[in-house]
Amino acid sequence: MSNPSKAKGTAWESLVVNYLRLMHNPAARRNVQMGAKDIGDIDGYYLHALEAKAERTITLADYIVQANREAVHAGQPFGCAVVKRRMKGVADGYVVRDLATDVRLVNRLKIMEEALQDADFGRWSDIDEELREAA
Repeated sequence: MSNPSKAKGTAWESLVVNYLRLMHNPAARRNVQMGAKDIGDIDGYYLHALEAKAERTITLADYIVQANREAVHAGQPFGCAVVKRRMKGVADGYVVRDLATDVRLVNRLKIMEEALQDADFGRWSDIDEELREAA
């Protein structure tokens, strides 16, 4: 690849996809660029359009605008950017979204947890304990 910046971005996207495949969703994959109706860089991050960024100068506001726009194009409720942290590995990257998106996400999580507690408290309790131990 003759463009070093593009190569760096592609390498970061690949690292993020590999991490997601291992830790979250084996079907995670890089998306084909769609031009004006782009749907994000990576598919397979549950409920999200994901924009991967590995740039020297970090411009969070631009990343969030792009991620939110691409979430709409992808038909996903949430957009986020995964930003490379300099001199660190993929697991140390930053997942960034605006507060409005994060509140919608946390509200959804809260409602779903309450529904699971009502439907099957024992299952909710087991899952809660397992996730707390893993943290």
